[in-house]
Amino acid sequence: MQLTKAHAAALQDILTWRRDVRHFRTDPIAPDRIARLRAAMDLAPSVGNARPWRVMQVDTPATRAAVVANFERANAAAAKAYTDDRRRAYDALKLAGLREAPVHLAVFTADNPEEGHGLGRQTMPEMLSFSTVCAIHSLWLAARADNIGTGWVSILDPVALHATLAAPPHWQLTAYLCLGLPARTDDTPLLHRADWQENTATPWQVV
Repeated sequence: MQLTKAHAAALQDILTWRRDVRHFRTDPIAPDRIARLRAAMDLAPSVGNARPWRVMQVDTPATRAAVVANFERANAAAAKAYTDDRRRAYDALKLAGLREAPVHLAVFTADNPEEGHGLGRQTMPEMLSFSTVCAIHSLWLAARADNIGTGWVSILDPVALHATLAAPPHWQLTAYLCLGLPARTDDTPLLHRADWQENTATPWQVV
C-alpha cells in the first residue's frame, strides 16, 4: 500500500490532538469500539513478536473504588514533594479521571513470555516493557482517531494495585488507563494551560 499526503495529514492531526485526558464524560463506550482498540494493540510492534502486554479491564465498582483509594493515597504522598507556590499549583491540578471514565484498563507486561523465544531481549530485557508501551501508544492513537480520550494514571502504588487486581506474580504493571469521551476537546495540554510545564525541544544529535 502506498500511503498518501492525506494519510500523513490525518496522522499529524491525530498526533497534534492526542491528549492525556483527565476530564471525561460518563457515557459508556460501545463494545465494538473497545474491540477496535484491542485490535489496534494487536498491530503494535514487539520485541521478537513476544507480545508481552496483558490487559485487565476493571469494571467491578468495588475494585474501582479500591483503585481510587490507591490513587488518593499515592497523590497525597506525592504532593509532599512540593512546597509553597509549586505545592499550591500541584493541588490545583486534576491528575486523574478515575471516577468519571467509563473504561479502566490495567496494562501489564509479562516478564518472561514464551512467545518470541527470547529474541531481541537477551541483552535488553526492558524491551518487553517497551513493547507494551508501543501497544499502549497504538491504542491511544486509535482511540483519539475514534474521538475517545485516554488518560494514563501514573500516581498509584503498583504493588497494592497488583494485589487489588490479583494479577499473576510474573506480570509487572506498566500502565493504568482511563478511557472515555472527553468532556472537552483541546489541542493544548492541560499542563501547558496550568502553567506547570511547557514542551521542551527534543535533544537530537548527529554523531
